[in-house]
Amino acid sequence: MTTTTIFPGITLRCYPDRRFKQSALSLQFVRPMCRQEAALNALLPAVLLRGSRNHPDIRTITGRLDDLYGASVGNIVRRIGDYQTTGLYCGFIEDRFALAGDAVLEPMSAFLKELLLDPALEHGVFRADFVEGEKKNLIATIEAERNDKRAYANNQMMRLLCREDSFGIPRLGEKEDVAAVTPEGLYAQYRRVLSESRVELFYVGSADPETVADIVRDIFKDINRNYVNLPDQTGFHWVEPVERTEEMEVAQGKLSMGFVCPITLRDKGFVAMQLLNLIFGAGMTSKLFMHVREKLSLCYDISSGYHGAKGILSVSAGIDCRDKDRVVREILAQLEACKEGRITEAELEAAKQAMYSSIRGIHDTPGAIEGFYGSSALSGMALTPGEYHAAVAKTTVTDVMEAARSLTLHTVYFLKGVQ
Repeated sequence: MTTTTIFPGITLRCYPDRRFKQSALSLQFVRPMCRQEAALNALLPAVLLRGSRNHPDIRTITGRLDDLYGASVGNIVRRIGDYQTTGLYCGFIEDRFALAGDAVLEPMSAFLKELLLDPALEHGVFRADFVEGEKKNLIATIEAERNDKRAYANNQMMRLLCREDSFGIPRLGEKEDVAAVTPEGLYAQYRRVLSESRVELFYVGSADPETVADIVRDIFKDINRNYVNLPDQTGFHWVEPVERTEEMEVAQGKLSMGFVCPITLRDKGFVAMQLLNLIFGAGMTSKLFMHVREKLSLCYDISSGYHGAKGILSVSAGIDCRDKDRVVREILAQLEACKEGRITEAELEAAKQAMYSSIRGIHDTPGAIEGFYGSSALSGMALTPGEYHAAVAKTTVTDVMEAARSLTLHTVYFLKGVQ
């Protein structure tokens, strides 16, 4: 992979790969995650994709993409640790598979520039109908979370756990903040994003990196920028532990527990913590699944997840409300088993095989490549897939035990039925 500074604060990363007929080009503006901007940044790319001055609606945009051999453009909204990214992702046929004399990369980049820099406006700001339409779509997406009670409980736990940390802010912002967005306010944020943000461009394909750099440089050559440096990524911001119960009309209780540790994806113990997560609760061979669900029949479902950007491990379970205290005890007992090193070689090997499979998947598609390397560059994880694989291979039960010992229970959230 090559890295090129296009302009101050604007970086292009190119991953040369000739295996695919499709190339990928993404453009992300990187912002510090904050409540005031989250909803605006989540709305922005969707509104930009509604129309430009020369292609003022979805029909004409689709026609232009059809002209480019059926290319596609989608929006990107990611949360990567302390950062939120907002931007566009393009997928398109490689120039070498186009008809003789045709090119796709350069006109695709030009169309990306048009969507980004020449949007359809009304009275000097974004069109009100575009903004209102995308607000409705985004609110519907946010509301869908509440209907998924397991996701809702886990998100509520994260809000409590990270109440003094930007990691507790939902990736798409809060519903009430989306509802309050105006065309004027969104356009003002758009101008700030263009001027101040760090920009990350990522290309996957067979074109020469210098050629790609020359092509994408044109997107930004006429923008007056006042780039503001991003703060460094940080670990978990300590707050007092809390336990909270909420009542709702649910037939099944939802338990979510948050554990914290000093190990993030920027630390050498990261891989051991990932393996610990797999052994402890992530998967159908984990201790939580095999013991709490299968052996004791104390839950309908149970799993864990490790958030390496912050050093947080979460456990989520669907349970009978009467069994809450016992389920908590059994979860802690299985973690204690990991802390004491009661991990079999078979458990460690199953976790390693799952990790190997995940690492192999990094290079399956241009989108997977862009997602891994693009996110790694922002999160601070420095491992290449090869180094990742080697680190997994050399991890021992003792390493996993030490990772487990670094975990501390912090926050417990329980969603139970109305009595």
